[in-house]
Amino acid sequence: MKLTKTLAAAAAMGFALAGAATAGSHGPVKAGFIYVGPIGDLGWTWTHDQGRLAVEAEFGDSVETSYVESVPEGADAERVMSQMARAGVDIIFTTSFGYMDPTINVAADFPDVAFEHATGYKRADNVSTYSARFYEGRHVIGLVAGAMTETNKVGYIASFPIPEVVRGINAAYLAAKSVNPDVEFKIVWVYTWFDPGKEADAANALIEQGVDVIMQHTDSPAAMTIAEEKGIYAFGQASDMSAFGPNAQLTGVTDIWGPYYIARVRAVMDGTWESTDTWDGIGAGMVGIAPFSDQIPADVKAMAQAATDALAAGTLHPFTGPINKQDGSVWLAEGEIADDGTLAGMNFYVEGIDGELPN
Repeated sequence: MKLTKTLAAAAAMGFALAGAATAGSHGPVKAGFIYVGPIGDLGWTWTHDQGRLAVEAEFGDSVETSYVESVPEGADAERVMSQMARAGVDIIFTTSFGYMDPTINVAADFPDVAFEHATGYKRADNVSTYSARFYEGRHVIGLVAGAMTETNKVGYIASFPIPEVVRGINAAYLAAKSVNPDVEFKIVWVYTWFDPGKEADAANALIEQGVDVIMQHTDSPAAMTIAEEKGIYAFGQASDMSAFGPNAQLTGVTDIWGPYYIARVRAVMDGTWESTDTWDGIGAGMVGIAPFSDQIPADVKAMAQAATDALAAGTLHPFTGPINKQDGSVWLAEGEIADDGTLAGMNFYVEGIDGELPN
């Protein structure tokens, strides 16, 4: 029998996965998911949960899935993972960067459980890592933003100053600058993945600074809602948020986790699972682009679609030189393409972005 459990964050200190006594070859494979936000955020966590539901749809009664939502990064996460592993879960997906060390720590105590950590870089024999090249999508929306802004001021609501977020800011800025040399980015750091109040406040603060286009690397549609109310443009984050901004949303970067989750659960089922590192983008179907709004002129749509196609084909890389760092020092020479190692650890702004990158 298929089993899906919703476990409240308030019970994260001491929950139990009832009815999970049989696993693996003795019954349905059990797959657990740890989420940093609520499944109703309509952004990051919602898309991961859509991946979980895709696993259920693919395997039916051969799989049981469970999840815990709104688990803080840190000690709480370690406790939740440990209890999930003790309950007999065969594969655990830990879906936030801040779960990296807790995942490694718990995996060492449960060598027979497969762990999959999203957006991190630490692996072990029973720990895989996976992420998406979101920066490819940021390149596309950067092109659109640069072409659509009339004030030449684009706002960016940033979560935490980790490489994934910094990469996105840099990719979007470079693309916007390539079509609009006068463009400026205004960045607000909110130090949260999901807090609709803070996200709305950040959107309002950016609008007060004169921005007429907003991007975000946070998970709720609050900024989209504000953009719709104020008559400016915005982009969906992780999912298509056009329902919250039918006039505001120009397009969006979408996350598509289902195929990866299905493949990794299947590997547990057939005994072929092994520790791997996956970093896929538009071409592999892990990153998508939401439909282009009719608000976008035909020539801008064509430009954005051409870039999407080139990214999918591998003939365009968002970080191709010449590119300097913010201090003016050369980072990439003419025609040089950034390697994955540098991108994975990106901790600097590119030249032209104002403001100091937080530590």
